[in-house]
Amino acid sequence: MPERHARYVEHRRSSPSARAAARRRGRLRRRRRLLAGGALALVAAVAVLVVLDITAVDAHGAHTIRYTIDSRLTHRSLPQVGVIPPGRSHGLRPLLVFLHGKSNGGESSNLNSQMYAALARLGPRAPDIVFPNGGEDSYWHNRADGRWGDYVVDEVIPQAIRRLHADPRRVAIGGISMGGFGAYDIARLHPNRFCAVGGHSAALWRSGGETAPGAFDDAEDFARHDVIGAAEAQNPYPHKPLWLDAGSDDPFRSADLDLAHELRSYGDDVSFHSWPGGHEGSYWRSHWNEYLGFYAKALARC
Repeated sequence: MPERHARYVEHRRSSPSARAAARRRGRLRRRRRLLAGGALALVAAVAVLVVLDITAVDAHGAHTIRYTIDSRLTHRSLPQVGVIPPGRSHGLRPLLVFLHGKSNGGESSNLNSQMYAALARLGPRAPDIVFPNGGEDSYWHNRADGRWGDYVVDEVIPQAIRRLHADPRRVAIGGISMGGFGAYDIARLHPNRFCAVGGHSAALWRSGGETAPGAFDDAEDFARHDVIGAAEAQNPYPHKPLWLDAGSDDPFRSADLDLAHELRSYGDDVSFHSWPGGHEGSYWRSHWNEYLGFYAKALARC
C-alpha cells in the first residue's frame, strides 16, 4: 500500500497537468518578485525626487536652522525654522516673525529660492527671520485648542532672539493668508511689541458669517479677534509702518482694502498693493523682494 501510494504521487508529479501547474506557480512567483522590485524602484525614485526638490532651493549663502518648541501654551511640540542672512552685520540683526498660511507648516510656501534671493539682495540690512509652525488652521489666535497668539509672543520670539542672536528691540511681524490675519491680530493685541506689520493676501472678514470653516471657534471668538471691526473702533497700530497686498483675483482683496482705508483714516502709514494674480503660491513667491524690502526699511527706522 505505501509503495503503490508513492508510485501514485510520483505519477501525479510527473503528469503533464502537474508540470503545467508547477510552471504556472513559477511564473507567478517571478511576477511577484518583479512587481516587488518595481515598487521598491518607484519608492527610491520618489525619494530621489524629494531630495532633488529640497536641494534645488538655493539658499544664497543664508544659514537655515531647525529646532522644536515644546509649547506649554498650545500643548504640543512645534517645529520652527530660523534663517540667518549671509554675510556679516554691524551689531545685532533685527528679527522678522513670518507666519504661514492655512494647512502649511511654512517650509514649502516660504523656504524657496525667491525668498532666499530677496534676503541676500538686502545685504547688511537683511533681518533674521523665524518661520514658526502654527498648526493646520490655528489662525494664530488664542482659542479653545491653544493660546496661539501668546505662543508667538511669549515662546516663538524669545527663542528666536536667543537662537538667532537677534535684536530684541527691533521685531516686525507679517504673514501670508491665515498668517497675515494672525500678524494683524497679534500686533493689535501687543501694540508696543512690533516695529512694523505686514499682511500678504491677509485672510480678513467683515463679519463672522463670512469666515472660513474652522477659522474661529464661534461668534464670540470671532468678535474677540475681529481685525476690521477693531480698526473701525480705534487705531490699533499707531505710529507703525503697515503693509497690505492682495492679488487682483484674490477673494480677500476687498476686505484687505477696507482695512487699509480704515487705517489710513487715522493717518497711518499704510502701503496697499494689488498685483495680478490670485490667492496662490506663485503670487507670493514673485513678491518676496517687495515684502522683505518693506520689513528691512521699517526695521532700520525702528
